[in-house]
Amino acid sequence: MHWVPVAALSDNYIWLVADDKGNAFVVDPGEAAPVEAALKERGWTLRAILLTHHHQDHIGGVSDLVRDHDVDVYATADPRIQPKNHFVEDGDVIELDAPKARFRVIAVPGHTSSHIAYFGEGFLFCGDTLFSVGCGRLFEGTPEQMLASLDRFANLPADTLVCCAHEYTASNIRFALTVDPDNDALRHRQHQVARLREEGRPSVPSRLGEEYATNPFLRVDSDAIIQWVKTLGGDADHRTTRFAALRRAKDTFTA
Repeated sequence: MHWVPVAALSDNYIWLVADDKGNAFVVDPGEAAPVEAALKERGWTLRAILLTHHHQDHIGGVSDLVRDHDVDVYATADPRIQPKNHFVEDGDVIELDAPKARFRVIAVPGHTSSHIAYFGEGFLFCGDTLFSVGCGRLFEGTPEQMLASLDRFANLPADTLVCCAHEYTASNIRFALTVDPDNDALRHRQHQVARLREEGRPSVPSRLGEEYATNPFLRVDSDAIIQWVKTLGGDADHRTTRFAALRRAKDTFTA
């Protein structure tokens, strides 16, 4: 598989993946023009669209792409997601013929109530549930739901490519260092991301194993996060309250 994160809008990435014959699928096309340009540049043909949730910066380009290409569109039954012609839900397996690919659908509510992720072929297309060194805001879900959703990624292979939908990594690292300052892996990731961004390159995808070493939202059970919550005078005895404390702190973080 050949893959490219297509930059769109202000800080979105639209994931475009193709086989050796140029058969391609796209994940969360928030706008059509960058996808069309990427397809034309590479001589690829769009065959399918996979959607994770209903926010406009993830589905805004679908109508134009459907109009101009013969594609299958996979999404949940959430009526806020249109157009689509294949309904999927937790546990479903979708099999694409071209490119030949197989993905498991994972329900991950929290950012939105009907958010899903797609896992397969070495990729995790996680939309706005998991970011590199961060996670999505809780617009429609609870801390309990989001933590349970993130926990569903725990048993996936460590070398899985985490294909998130935004260039938030540098800011996420700055926050993470305020709660986990002695994390050597996080410091290494900071230098790596700084170099990538200076070169004008995306900071993603990351590897799932790397996220478990650096992402505070995946490290709620670590001694560092437990101690950080204790310094705030919060309830450090329960992992959900530790996660909620992290999310609240990130929501107001400005540095």
